Amino acid sequence: MLYHLLYQYFDINLFKYITFRGFYALITSFFISLLIGPYIIRRLKLFQRKEGGYVREYTPDGHAGKKHTPTMGGILIVFSVLLSTILWCRLDNFYIWITLFAMVSFAILGGWDDYQKIKTKRGISAKVKFAIQLLLASVIAVALFLYPAFDSVLYFPFFKNLFIDLGFLYIPFIIFVIVGTSNAVNLTDGLDGLAIGPSLIAIGTFTFFAYIAGHHKLASYLHLPYIAGSGELTVFLMAFLGAGLGFLWFNSFPAEVFMGDAGSLSIGAVLGTVAVITKQEIVLAIVGGIFVVETLSVILQVAYFKITGKRLFLMAPIHHHFEKKGIEEPKIVTRVWVISILLAIIALSTLKIR
Repeated sequence: MLYHLLYQYFDINLFKYITFRGFYALITSFFISLLIGPYIIRRLKLFQRKEGGYVREYTPDGHAGKKHTPTMGGILIVFSVLLSTILWCRLDNFYIWITLFAMVSFAILGGWDDYQKIKTKRGISAKVKFAIQLLLASVIAVALFLYPAFDSVLYFPFFKNLFIDLGFLYIPFIIFVIVGTSNAVNLTDGLDGLAIGPSLIAIGTFTFFAYIAGHHKLASYLHLPYIAGSGELTVFLMAFLGAGLGFLWFNSFPAEVFMGDAGSLSIGAVLGTVAVITKQEIVLAIVGGIFVVETLSVILQVAYFKITGKRLFLMAPIHHHFEKKGIEEPKIVTRVWVISILLAIIALSTLKIR
């Protein structure tokens, strides 16, 4: 909005720069989070206490003390990002709107599931939830595939000229990336600050990729695909960074609020969508390595149990395995953040190793 008002109508050149708007989108969303956070947390806490509290299934016994810590805090992130995006982003950019759709639609689905879990202690059916995820991701995939400036080429990091045109197969591939990432972030959300830390690191990493992909000279110099218009996602992602930092203010140990599915599903959907737009789907698997490991731990646990009747881990996802081994929650979370930073460095190194 400010771009259209202050640059297009009043010719204030400062507002045409993505970097300037990005920095202030971050600051804006961060302070929005801090301002409205206490009110939202109070309302969520009252609602959850009224319904008798809620603890996620398949968690260690020590989590019983978190019964009245409110969930559904992801709405704080989504609301802050929305306001900051409207203020600082170009609203005539297709990629902004498709990413906003991913964030809001998955947040609504996750919020509905959170609400049902608190009310009924069960949540919505896993099949229904997965079907809606597939539907929402299909809308995003088809919209991107049909967008004239977008192509169906899959690029591989570390190689200058290695790419594959998937054609129509790019649609199911996009769906897989978005749904897979949203569920992977959801599985990681099990300890105070555990999911938001790697998410912020991944979002920060993709801020660089979005800026470079939308800058013709930089993309050409670094042998990355140039995606016209994708640079505007830099502003959106910096707004997301600010909102996530604001949420972390309340979610750090001991957490005052949990993001719930409203936060985890929407964060994963945004990461998946941005990775597809910037043509860095494989890089997402690198920088989001923690999400990959958490997901694989659940898959391996289920498969191993079905084959042998025994458990591979003390509890899955794997962060609960480490809890069971007696490692304190803050130490697990801090080590996950450290690993995520190292993975982000590896992901960023792909910019030069080609």
